[in-house]
Amino acid sequence: MQTRNKVLDDLSQLMTNAMGVAQGARAEAETAMKSLIDRWLADRDFVTREEFDAVRAMAQKAREENAALSARIEALEKAAG
Repeated sequence: MQTRNKVLDDLSQLMTNAMGVAQGARAEAETAMKSLIDRWLADRDFVTREEFDAVRAMAQKAREENAALSARIEALEKAAG
């Protein structure tokens, strides 16, 4: 039969409880940090990916139209002169 030492049992329980508290504190710190970062990002004027893609598509279309118009002007200038 094995005997149990009360001091070691208490120490083991204390360490188990301390780990639980440490894990809870870690989760709380992660939540607080995520909240802080979310607030900081919200205060900045960042665009969403959808907005960025829409503006990029508009810019690409404008470049293509600009190139077509430049070619047309060049052709008209050659024909006129």
